[in-house]
Amino acid sequence: MGKLVLEERIKYPPFESYRFKPELLPIAIKKTEIEHNVTESEAYQTIRNLPPPFRIGSKASWLVERRYTLDDETLKLDKEHAQEMLEAVPEDSIVDKQRNGWYLTPNIIHKQARKIMNFSVSILLIALTYLFLEPVISYFGVPSVGTGRVRFGLLDYPLLAVIVVPILFVPIFMRVGANFSDLVKQRRFLRSQPKAPNIKFHSDTTSGGDLIATINFPETKENWQGMSVLWRVGVLPPSRKALMETLGRKENTQPAPGLTTELPHHWSVDLDDGTGGGEDSPMQTTDIKGGLFLRPMRIMQQSEIVNVASDRTVIPPPKGDWPGTIFSPLIRIHWEMVIIIERENLPELLWVQPLKVKHPALFCVTDAIVNSGRTETNHPLSLS
Repeated sequence: MGKLVLEERIKYPPFESYRFKPELLPIAIKKTEIEHNVTESEAYQTIRNLPPPFRIGSKASWLVERRYTLDDETLKLDKEHAQEMLEAVPEDSIVDKQRNGWYLTPNIIHKQARKIMNFSVSILLIALTYLFLEPVISYFGVPSVGTGRVRFGLLDYPLLAVIVVPILFVPIFMRVGANFSDLVKQRRFLRSQPKAPNIKFHSDTTSGGDLIATINFPETKENWQGMSVLWRVGVLPPSRKALMETLGRKENTQPAPGLTTELPHHWSVDLDDGTGGGEDSPMQTTDIKGGLFLRPMRIMQQSEIVNVASDRTVIPPPKGDWPGTIFSPLIRIHWEMVIIIERENLPELLWVQPLKVKHPALFCVTDAIVNSGRTETNHPLSLS
């Protein structure tokens, strides 16, 4: 006789996860007792009516896992105990607020500015190193370059600084200009939003199967040139409160490893999930909850992109053996369909439709495909 427990384990990639060593970060583990004083056969009979377990990633890397244990021994499901099952997502969740409806594509200048910023900082460091070593170089008779003085007002500045500092400010001015352009674009869009598409699904979709749908738009704009569609699956960030509790941390104390400081204002208008430090998306208008830029899922896999057909559109599944829809405080497996509308002289317009996808019949294991945490570098077309 033993205790049957549902165990949820997660080590979610933080913002800019490449800066972290996942093997050194703790795994958040939540245990929920299902039954006690049960035999192994009774335990298998119970979990026969529960969603199958799964594992995404590995213990040494990023990990999202759900499993059943009997006295701390993991129970393995086979075909006799397996079944397809659909889990519900609560209303007014982060999915409804941040991953449903129309979304815009950020200005491409954001991506270019970030590349130039890396170059500018490299130039600055080289210049500072040269100014530090210049006295030694001059001692050996090597002529110095750029160490002359330039006067502005009552102060003298090294000539090299006058050249390097403007280079450092170029990407900052580019980001400011791109943010201003994005705000204007968002307000203009909100004044003349297209009508939502009519989508009819012809498949009772289970993970690993095709998605079949008929997509019609009640109205189209003159500058719309083409439409394509894909569907994808990913892991949304866990609830900050649940993650802190699971890791033994109290609210309003030092964040757990990988978490950022709270941004209450952004949370109040649903512009941040608390894990991106306010940097995961360009500046957004607060006129609409959730914003108009679609945040990336840091663990994600998407399907092949296909053109929208006049009748039924068949979209092949994303690669990998993924679980179906899940929404708990710690583990949130999210599926969505994304319609990409190409526009003349404008960035692509996106329509995002959340999906309810059944779990596959058996225990599934897949790799944790980690993506960039920044919206401007995570466009669906760039990931195909």
